Amino acid sequence: MSSSPENLEGPVKHGTVREVASVFLRLGLLAFGGAAGQIAMMRRELVQRRKWISEEDFLDLFGIMNLIPGPSATETAIALGYARAGWPALILGGCLFVLPAMVCILALGWVYVRFGELPAVQVVLYGVNPIVIAIIADALWSLGRAAIKNGWLALSGVAALVLYFRGISIELILIATVVLAAGIAFARRGKNQPRAMAPMLGIAAAQAAGAAAAAVPFSLTRLFLTFLKIGAISYGSGYVLLAFLHADFVTRLRWLTEKQLLDSIAAGQITPGPVFASATFVGYITGGLNGALLATLGIFLPSFVFVAIVFPLVPKLKGSPAARAFLDIINASTMGLMAAVSWQMGRGAIIDAFTAVEALVAFVILRRYQINAALVIMAGVAAGVAMKFLTH
Repeated sequence: MSSSPENLEGPVKHGTVREVASVFLRLGLLAFGGAAGQIAMMRRELVQRRKWISEEDFLDLFGIMNLIPGPSATETAIALGYARAGWPALILGGCLFVLPAMVCILALGWVYVRFGELPAVQVVLYGVNPIVIAIIADALWSLGRAAIKNGWLALSGVAALVLYFRGISIELILIATVVLAAGIAFARRGKNQPRAMAPMLGIAAAQAAGAAAAAVPFSLTRLFLTFLKIGAISYGSGYVLLAFLHADFVTRLRWLTEKQLLDSIAAGQITPGPVFASATFVGYITGGLNGALLATLGIFLPSFVFVAIVFPLVPKLKGSPAARAFLDIINASTMGLMAAVSWQMGRGAIIDAFTAVEALVAFVILRRYQINAALVIMAGVAAGVAMKFLTH
């Protein structure tokens, strides 16, 4: 049975920590495609197959996670773990979602330091990427129907998509959306609205407070604090992370070259799980194993803290008509941004007739059958490897 909005008032009693650990470890092993792909896989596994949460509640939770700094897909995983089985699941679910990416990137970092380059992975990505696009398209189809409830919300989603392709940053689009949504909510609720938004504004103030850091020689402490700052103030995708890493590690600290930075982001993109795990790669090539572990802890720790702060506010946000209007417009804009990013990803993934057919077939299968997305991904890997073998 699907959960009702009341299930988000606190941890439900029928979930187990072991169940949460199993699900998010598997998702962490297979969640390619950045935030869009990860959210799509979570939605298929937890909304469609396991029915932990309703479509609308999942969309609301993802929308709220987009309002706080850090990787929104990882924060959604942390929040879903907490909703399912309480505090232990909040920590374990989030950690196991990140763990596969960290381990894979540690291995790539070792190879990179030893040989000076990353191993070729294009054969695997050739078969995986079209499947990821199909999974995202399936999620957009269903989540979009839940998010776009009227013409105004459709206009908000289209506006976000158009602004993205006009070169406006995701941060500015989300800020504009938040301001618009807050204005609508304020008009509906009046004087009480600023109090309801105070925790969000407090988090924003914390971001600003963490932005200053002085240039110093390399140290593990500075490495950890720099990534802690980035995790506490960064919004958006791995491309946004690229800007933060460049400003700190290339321009200010001068611990990385341009090429090392790009290779770090590539490591996060070619492995499953959050692209923010690129921090593991940076930590390894600058500070070895200890640097990798501290960098990973630093960039993800704020997400656990922010989710723990914000999650208790979810019922209040969902129960208020003003907050409902606020969430509706955030959700619609988020769908627009997700569609825009997916279009860009699709242009890189659908590169020939084989990948186009693979994506189309996968989409039809996903729409018609409640099949585990992991099986579709593995089939895509096998098909891609076979195709490359036959054509070379």
